[in-house]
Amino acid sequence: MSAGGVRILVVEDDDLLRAVIADSLRDAGHLVEVSADGATAVPLMDSFRPDLAILDVMLPHRSGLELARILRGGADVPVIFVTALDGVDDRLAGFDAGADDYLVKPFAVAELLARVTAVLRRSGRLSAQLIEIGDLIVDEDGGVVQRAGRPIELTATERRLLVYLARHRGRVLSKTQILTQVWGYEAYDPNLVEAFVSGLRRKLDRHGPRLIHTVRGVGYRLAAPVDAGSP
Repeated sequence: MSAGGVRILVVEDDDLLRAVIADSLRDAGHLVEVSADGATAVPLMDSFRPDLAILDVMLPHRSGLELARILRGGADVPVIFVTALDGVDDRLAGFDAGADDYLVKPFAVAELLARVTAVLRRSGRLSAQLIEIGDLIVDEDGGVVQRAGRPIELTATERRLLVYLARHRGRVLSKTQILTQVWGYEAYDPNLVEAFVSGLRRKLDRHGPRLIHTVRGVGYRLAAPVDAGSP
């Protein structure tokens, strides 16, 4: 199944976080429906028939644990919990309810997207896909990055940054957009973006022309060189 055919239900009572998650999933090519509470989520399960559900645990009217059990009772729908509850007992309760993954708030949206992709692939709902930009190859699932046939060793944060830029190749992304998606919706230090883009750029530029371009006063854009021989 292609990303365009994947339906994801997001149930989260925090308005900002719900919007950030939904917008990010749509940007990644998924079909998304949202709900702010456990009561309205139930009819959505029947009408929308999601391929995956992202559920907060503490919800008005019905908890995410209850929703997961309802989903699991009707079909084998993968579930990812996003919650502030980080105790061992909380995690065990989540997995006992049928969770495929469990992400503690606050988190980087890029990490959530990576886990969504991994869960969808494990469940057979999404086929593996490589991102190719010029001579750069990014294997999201395997965590492998190559340029001109040579492997590039990246930190976990550098990989998240590169995947986000690669998914939006050709688009100019602001520091705020990158900060929110890679470090988390509560992050606030734009200097992180500049430092990590600089480090990632150095690693990529060792094996070919520049791929990450600075658009002054706006942000950064990842694109293949028009002329592979240009500096």
